[in-house]
Amino acid sequence: MLDRSEPNLRRDDFPYTRVPPLRFEPNPVPMALPAQIWITDTTFRDGQQARAPYSPEQIVDLYRLLAELGPGVIRQTEFFAYTPADREAIAACRALTGPEVTTWMRASLQDLPAVIATGVQETGILLSASDYHIYLKMKKTRRQVLDDYVALVQAVLDAGLRPRCHLEDLTRADLDGFVAPLVAALQELERKAGVPIKWRLCDTMGFGLPWPEAALPRGVPRLVQWFTKTLGVPSAQLEWHGHNDFHRGEVNTVAAWLYGCAAANGSLFGFGERTGNPPLEALIIDYLGLRGQDPRVDPRVITRAAAYFRDHLGTPLPANYPFAGAGFNVTSAGIHADGLLKNEEIYNIFDTRAILDRPLGITVNDRSGLAGIAYWVNTTLRPANGTAVSKDDPRVAAIHVEVQRQYSAGRTTGFSPDEMVRLAERVGLP
Repeated sequence: MLDRSEPNLRRDDFPYTRVPPLRFEPNPVPMALPAQIWITDTTFRDGQQARAPYSPEQIVDLYRLLAELGPGVIRQTEFFAYTPADREAIAACRALTGPEVTTWMRASLQDLPAVIATGVQETGILLSASDYHIYLKMKKTRRQVLDDYVALVQAVLDAGLRPRCHLEDLTRADLDGFVAPLVAALQELERKAGVPIKWRLCDTMGFGLPWPEAALPRGVPRLVQWFTKTLGVPSAQLEWHGHNDFHRGEVNTVAAWLYGCAAANGSLFGFGERTGNPPLEALIIDYLGLRGQDPRVDPRVITRAAAYFRDHLGTPLPANYPFAGAGFNVTSAGIHADGLLKNEEIYNIFDTRAILDRPLGITVNDRSGLAGIAYWVNTTLRPANGTAVSKDDPRVAAIHVEVQRQYSAGRTTGFSPDEMVRLAERVGLP
């Protein structure tokens, strides 16, 4: 191990006073998608660091939704174990059928008794990996921290638990000078105990880059293969945990899958520290994109989960939030509506009615035009005789005249469904 008296803050890569530069290598690393990939969840751990805590009853409800969304695909979900409410939720969820319940602990032996008391079989352990944390936060040297980590993981193994080592801030770490010796030391414990140690690759600040040419330590493909090829860690023992500070949380996670990491970690609707984690529902969609139809996965649960956040948690998603926002497949542009009248595939990402239980919608406003109004009539009122109303229908034209009149008089909002129904009834539709 390369111990140091002062931290290496990698100022060429992380200058702090300007945007970090993107660095690339001339040779890309090859794809290495594992034979099996899966998802793990952090809704009840990292997800609770960015919002009001869930009650045990709410956690049970959300756990049931996770179980329905992807049994066998969403394999684990992690919890804090600090408070009585945490432990009540753990016990309640462990009594149900669903993802394996795991816990999380700091790099402190003081946290271990509470973890043991929950009865779980696996716990995450926070092992900060960069000099930013080792020297500036923990005020220790690399050697001191490595020795502490080895003793802690040994204690977890001695307690009969499977360790999952969370390498915090890995994308700013000294890989050869600290991470490689740490992994080697813990692999020796693994061999002696006969218990596989998992490694969570934590892009804590979202610095990861998804391209195969991106340089270490930020290049996700190269970083994953550094673990599999250089350190000899099997894909099944690797898990990617990303953050979205640079709008790359989800794409970095898919890149980790593609280049050899079996497990992808996310949270429902991306709730997590600061900018959040990869959205679990996006991982489900990308999983299906990589693996094709999987009868275990029911993406319609995404819509039910969004409704639960809105109706029971008081947390409506932004209207334009992908897959789950109130307006994600709702158009108000007349040119889009004109295309939808001809064939909905022109402006719909896939069959949202069948896949997500979300039929297409339209909001009528001053830009909807005749086509938008006709599309609203045909999809919302569904004429009784089954004959679609044309945008040239005089009744559609009459509604359009009234819409334009109101905007000319100063209206600034779209028309609500109830308003549209009243306008349609006034002109004799459906």
